Formats: sequence, structure tokens, C-alpha cells
Amino acid sequence: MNTQSRAYLYAFAAILCWSTVASAFKLTLGETGVGELLLVSTWTSFLVLALVAVAQNKLAAIRSWPAAEWRRSAVLGILNPFLYYLVLFRAYDILPAQEAQPLNYTWPIVLVLLSTVLLRQRLRWFTMLAMTASFAGVLVISTRGDFASLRFSSIEGVSLAMGSSLLWASYWIMNMRSTVDQTLRLLASFLFGSIYVGLCYVLLMPSEPITVAGLIGGVYVGTFEMGLTFVFWLRALTLSENTARVSNLVYLSPFLSLIIIHFTVGETIAASTVAGLLLIVSGIGMQRAGEFWLPGEKA
Repeated sequence: MNTQSRAYLYAFAAILCWSTVASAFKLTLGETGVGELLLVSTWTSFLVLALVAVAQNKLAAIRSWPAAEWRRSAVLGILNPFLYYLVLFRAYDILPAQEAQPLNYTWPIVLVLLSTVLLRQRLRWFTMLAMTASFAGVLVISTRGDFASLRFSSIEGVSLAMGSSLLWASYWIMNMRSTVDQTLRLLASFLFGSIYVGLCYVLLMPSEPITVAGLIGGVYVGTFEMGLTFVFWLRALTLSENTARVSNLVYLSPFLSLIIIHFTVGETIAASTVAGLLLIVSGIGMQRAGEFWLPGEKA
């Protein structure tokens, strides 16, 4: 098997994992509470990432990090996994999986918007067009196509799902200037994040019994949403002759996810969900295409 074929293999493994997690969130939350899922999944992911670092002979490198990198990881751990997954799981607890999943998928557009505000990057015309398309998709999904009344399926759920995109985009903006290994960065973030989750769970969250099904679901989410999938994706990008060859494949994930949601969760996929997702994905694609074809375009 040549290098590019291996890159595709890792990319498809990541995409398949990502495609299952929306269903895993919803099914697990039917068995246990948000706090329990957050606790089990974050600690599972930390252990998985630690094992990956050991297997890749990277763990020794983290011991030589300066204090500034540990402080950065302590802050990043608040954003991801603590706040990001707390907000995301609550959104899935309120909304149907078919609505929460595409709303959370708006994070690339939110990332561009934050970069414009925080990093003072130029807001180009194709960026504004892309944002318009994606947020039109958000409106379609959140109102279930009922534009006239503007009755949202759940204002709290929609706000949380969109808020999770904001948190995820903020995490990656803070990570942009980091020069350390990304696997180790994620491991350190999850070390601190898992501690925050544990303290919050013990001190603040109302606890529920963790059923066997809830435990299995939490371990699955921690392994395949938070842990291994990220490693697979980084490996795919590293091996690929051209990152565009694998990065464009990620557009398959939300559509595969809807199919899996239908058959595992039992939700009937609404036409408004499909239409809204198409608009969101079109906006993301428009933004990426504009960056590639019009690198010198002025605002």
C-alpha cells in the first residue's frame, strides 16, 4: 500500500468515527445524564491519548515543556474538553440529533468570523457570501423550515449547539501559534480538562447512576470522538501528498451521520435538516474554495 492510499485509509477511518458520534451522543444521553457522559468520556479520552503518546514514543517530550506551555494547556483545557463538551452534550440532550449535529458543524465558518475579529484578518466578499449561506442553513434547521413564524424548535438547544461551535473555534484560534506536537497538546488539554470535569461533577453537578449502557457509550465517545479520531485525521494529513485530497473528504461526515442517526436513533430525517445541512456545507466549501482560488482578493 502506497503512502497516499494509507492517507485515505486513515481519513476514512476518521470520517466513519465522526459519522457515528452524533448517534452515540443521543443514545448514551438516553441512558445517563450529561454530567456522567462528560465524566466518563473525558477521562477515557485522556487515557487513550496517553496510550497513543506512549506508543508513538512522544511522552518524554512533554516533560521538557516550559511552564508557559503548561499554562496554555491549563487554559485550553477549560475550552476543550470541559466547556465545549458540556455545552455540546446539553445541546444533544435537548435537540434531536439531526438538528444538533449540523448546527455544531458551523464551526469552520465561526472560526473565520472569529479570525476576522480577533486576528484582524480581512473579511473578503466570498467569506461574507459563505457566511450568509451557512447561517441561512442554521435558520432552516432551527426553524424546521418555518420562516414565516420564526418559531425555533428550541431556542436553548439551538443557542447551545451554536455556542459549542464558538467554543471549538476559540480553542483552535488559541492553538494557531502553538509549535508543540498537536497530539501532546491535546493530551495536556485533556489532562487539565478531565480534572476540571471531575471537580465540577463532584462539587456542582447533580449525579445520576451510571448504567452499563451509559458507561459503554461514554467509553465509546471518549475513544472515537475525542481520542483516536483526531490521531487518525492528523495521520491522514501528514501522509497525504496534498492535504486537499483528504480534507475535502470531511464533507461526507455530516451526511453519513444523518443516515446513521436515522437507523440507530430512529429519527425521521426532515427535509429541512437536509436542506439546511446542504447550505451549511456549501458555505464552508465556498469559503475554502475562495481561499484557494482567490488568495490575493482584497476586502
